[in-house]
Amino acid sequence: MLEAPEPPPSTDGSGWPRQNLRKAFELLKAADWDVRDLKLVDAKTGRPFRFEIMLVSPAFERIVLPFKRNLERLGMDVRVRLVDQSQYINRVRQFDFDMIITGWGQSESPGNEQRDFWGSAAKERQGSRNYIGIANPAIDALIELLIEAPSRESLVARTRALDRALLAGKWVVPNWHLAAQRILYWDKFGQPAVTPYKGASVMTWWIDPAKAANLRPGAS
Repeated sequence: MLEAPEPPPSTDGSGWPRQNLRKAFELLKAADWDVRDLKLVDAKTGRPFRFEIMLVSPAFERIVLPFKRNLERLGMDVRVRLVDQSQYINRVRQFDFDMIITGWGQSESPGNEQRDFWGSAAKERQGSRNYIGIANPAIDALIELLIEAPSRESLVARTRALDRALLAGKWVVPNWHLAAQRILYWDKFGQPAVTPYKGASVMTWWIDPAKAANLRPGAS
């Protein structure tokens, strides 16, 4: 479980990941899934491979629809359903979904919140963030070791061990990310010389009188 994780699949960005689909089909076949009448079905029961991706924002449709299209090339029956916010919240709280687009925000010093993300006790607790439904004694043990880390060095090592164990489970499909933040602002702010390690913190900016004056009508 703690071996170096495999790198996620990559593509050329063309939208036709032929080699990845071929590998996926081989894995599905090894797991007793078969294609009949252009549909992927359980080789033993004939049950179709069908699931729903639940969204709360139409902005994610452009992210999900290419994923759906490629899965349908494998014979899967994938449905994308857009629901209103109240329904989405209630269904997520009750774990009433097949797949959602989500994330788990993390700090530089992870701790007790990891129990709610991955712990066995949170699996059946409605409203927890163990959306995956993980109930794994090894994961539980790593979480406790992380929380009890006696030093920064051990915290980093134990966090990486937990991360590897979670990656080994292959519970999440890497979806998309941005390598940078896009921020549009008037050039009237002063900013600290030392920037955050990650991201931007506009709460540390201040109005620079000289820059602000240059933005006034008629300023030279």
